[in-house]
Amino acid sequence: MRFKLFLFLLFCATAIKAQTFKYPVLNPQGKTIKSLAPTQWKAVDSVYGDLNNDKIEDLAVIYEFYAAVKENRAYGDNTTELITEIQKPRILAIYFKSGRNYRLSTQNNNFILRSEEGGAMGDPLRPLKIADNKLTLSFEGGGNWRWKLSYTFRHQNNDWQLTKANNFAYHNSSGEMNDKQYDFVNKKRVVISGTIENKNANNEKIEQPLSVKALRTFTSFKKPWTWEIGPDEYL
Repeated sequence: MRFKLFLFLLFCATAIKAQTFKYPVLNPQGKTIKSLAPTQWKAVDSVYGDLNNDKIEDLAVIYEFYAAVKENRAYGDNTTELITEIQKPRILAIYFKSGRNYRLSTQNNNFILRSEEGGAMGDPLRPLKIADNKLTLSFEGGGNWRWKLSYTFRHQNNDWQLTKANNFAYHNSSGEMNDKQYDFVNKKRVVISGTIENKNANNEKIEQPLSVKALRTFTSFKKPWTWEIGPDEYL
């Protein structure tokens, strides 16, 4: 009897992994994170703060599914899903406070890096931040060469637009570093190269114009490492 039960459970687990994963449609409103979270999902990070300049604290949450499933993930461009991974899916949800409820502004199933996408450093997710009516998403990972990524979004024209980003890479042993700071509103990029020990004293700093036709959104920028800003330069 126990062997039959084991086979049944094994079949169920295999069936879950084999079928195409479907993301839930989040509740449009709720009073607490617990009431907003879909079944079998848990909040792994959250932050409160004013996102629409109404002096009321809004909410951003990252939910994670309870089990690892097969996911196709884009890499290198915004549409080509080159990598298939077994990992726990994540959802970014942003809510505006209205009365006693939090009302869903956007649900994004792709942008947040998964716990297995940080390399030797483990889970790349870093705490969400809200400041100056903007939401910043941050990630960190790598091995000998390590990277830190941050993306700042603001709500404007009824959409979430990427206004700033930072791509910081450094070698864990030598301290060699390259820091690229992007300002998409003012269309400029600052590149700092040198070593961490110099603390910018002797590092080279170059300011360059940045050619962008329109601000990227969660629709036009799928996830980290999918926007080729220049030759062999990915954000």
